[in-house]
Amino acid sequence: MPAKNQTQRIDDLLGGVTEELLLGNPQQFEDNSIQVERLLLEMVRPDPVQPRRVLPEPLHFAFHSNRLTPTQALKQLVQLVQVAARQRGRPFNNVLELLPNPDDESDEDPSVHLSPEEQLLRDLVNLAITIRDDGQVNPLTVVDVSQGVTQQFRIETGERRYWATWLLRDFVPGSNSDGMIPCIIIPAERSSVFRQAKENTARSGLSAIAMSRQAALLLLTVHGYQIPDTAVPNDFYRQALELDLRGKREYTEAILSAMGGIKKVHFSEIKALMKLSDEALELADRHAIEEKRLRYVVALPQEFHTEIIRQIIDFNLTSKQVKELCAGDGLDGRNESDEIEHLPTAAIKLAKIAQASNTTSAQDLAQAMMRQEGDANLARARLQAMRKLLAEAERYLTEG
Repeated sequence: MPAKNQTQRIDDLLGGVTEELLLGNPQQFEDNSIQVERLLLEMVRPDPVQPRRVLPEPLHFAFHSNRLTPTQALKQLVQLVQVAARQRGRPFNNVLELLPNPDDESDEDPSVHLSPEEQLLRDLVNLAITIRDDGQVNPLTVVDVSQGVTQQFRIETGERRYWATWLLRDFVPGSNSDGMIPCIIIPAERSSVFRQAKENTARSGLSAIAMSRQAALLLLTVHGYQIPDTAVPNDFYRQALELDLRGKREYTEAILSAMGGIKKVHFSEIKALMKLSDEALELADRHAIEEKRLRYVVALPQEFHTEIIRQIIDFNLTSKQVKELCAGDGLDGRNESDEIEHLPTAAIKLAKIAQASNTTSAQDLAQAMMRQEGDANLARARLQAMRKLLAEAERYLTEG
């Protein structure tokens, strides 16, 4: 529930969002009270509620619960990528080997598919080398959250640069890193979730799920909810499903602007993605599946979400194919607890088809599926959904 008497706190949060900030004015940090300082990496920590996840989810929660140091988190990421790369015939021992080799034509082959973790680590290594060669041109924005004599700073914008700097220090041989990172220090009372959102949406690579978390975080903030300083589960963001812009009209323009200038309808569609199950959210975020492909999955019962997301990934289904798949028999959102007097017609048809399985060839079935669906990927997705349905039916008969 939102904390009481939050009006002043919300106004303070919004105080950092001037018209110049929302318009992306490059002079936003010309205030004489704000200076760039070089801080020890150990004094800086990412924001655990930051909608954009840099680390894979298991590492994200392990790091923010202090079960992993930054170096340990990156080491586990490197090991994870090494396993994935080895399985694809691209083993490496040093992270620099991930960089494209101009003499290797296979590096330019668009058919080479990198796993999400491979792409993440390659991007971080590229950024680390850029920082090494050109310096940190764009400082981090950090909030001073020091308590007593212990100095601590929470990242408001620039987490990818933070992890790239750690990677440079601990994993790039001969980097000569001094373990320092340039930062613009913002007083705690001037921190702004809106400035963070503006930075997120202005940069590439923000997934639809991260956008959904961002929309939720902005709504929760203006509605006076207490924002934790620890990593939160998806249910925290799902609280925003009960909130809307109508309840805080005075902040509507600022919220939509911080989200990249989107329309109200699209804002609602993005926020609705938080209805996906936890596993579906993780998969969709990891593989950066677009909102236009996810919107049809949201309307289904949660037990179907993960399976449909996996089919989107495995078969690279288009939004049109996802819409057709979600509209198919057995995925119409029927509540299993509903009392029905008769068996569904579709179930009876499938039972009759099962009787004819001995007289039907696989080739004939494949051709019939292709004629019906008009697309090989969608036909395979249908078969995979049927395979799952048959497996569940067999289990039901065994247990019954």
